[in-house]
Amino acid sequence: MVNIIAVSKTIASEKIIEAINLGCKIFAENYVQEAQEKWLKIRKDYPDIKLHLIGHLQTNKVKEAVETFDCIQTLDSKKLAIALKKEMTKQGKKIDLMMQVNIGDEAQKYGIKIIEIAEFIKFCKDELELEITGIMAIPPAQELASPYFALLKKIADQYNLSQISMGMSSDFAEAIALGTTHIRLGTAIFGERIKKIF
Repeated sequence: MVNIIAVSKTIASEKIIEAINLGCKIFAENYVQEAQEKWLKIRKDYPDIKLHLIGHLQTNKVKEAVETFDCIQTLDSKKLAIALKKEMTKQGKKIDLMMQVNIGDEAQKYGIKIIEIAEFIKFCKDELELEITGIMAIPPAQELASPYFALLKKIADQYNLSQISMGMSSDFAEAIALGTTHIRLGTAIFGERIKKIF
């Protein structure tokens, strides 16, 4: 089954509620502060909605992220893993964690390098007793996405990761064909974004 994640970054609460009423059950935000300001009220009215973080998470925002999200798709360093483990223990809350992989080995992008994946998973499991449930990546923008999707699926299978987050509005069909379990759709659901937030 493929899960549709409605990416609601910069989308007003009224539009989010429209999407919920049309059947969207999983949403994603890029920024912790924006998510808190919008979703605290929405989730009081719609407690069954799941919320994912798909933007880079700084360690100084971990407390708020654990409070706010059901899944963090952007686990990308040992430092962040340690902070998340500590905060989840403190709050008594278990959230799903996906490892972000720098699938194109791009200097400007966050994510675990492919050659470091095995060691990172072992560190999380053995040192922190932290379970990674999935894998996420964004292919290089100017290249064909399919080879990177195929590689991500291969990595997920190799490490028994059941959740694969790949595919966005422009390439979700390829991602579905290549085995994704979660597609992240913003423009396809909400249309072109405006700059104003909330």
